[in-house]
Amino acid sequence: MEYVIAFLIGGLICAVVQLVMDNTNLLPGRIMVGLVCAGAILSFFHLYEPIAEWAQAGATVPLIGFGHLLFKGVKEAVDQKGFIGTFYGGLESAAVGISGALIMGYLASLIFKSKMK
Repeated sequence: MEYVIAFLIGGLICAVVQLVMDNTNLLPGRIMVGLVCAGAILSFFHLYEPIAEWAQAGATVPLIGFGHLLFKGVKEAVDQKGFIGTFYGGLESAAVGISGALIMGYLASLIFKSKMK
């Protein structure tokens, strides 16, 4: 049942984002930044944590979950170290995801050629 819930919630998030992409003139980069910010804002108001616990990977894998992860890392670092935690808390909690994105982006740049317009 966990897989079904994760699939449905992740699919619902993706469907909503696809509707936004199809019905607005927003560029994909702005939509992605909006998702990360939405995750952080929902986490600030303690609305995303219950969803993330219930739907697990369905809510934490999409970009909105990345915003939740960044906020959670900053909050924990600020609680432990004070103001200085704002500078490293998010990076510390999301280091694996950020590293993976950088490595995969680099490997993709070695394999594929860019098409400049």
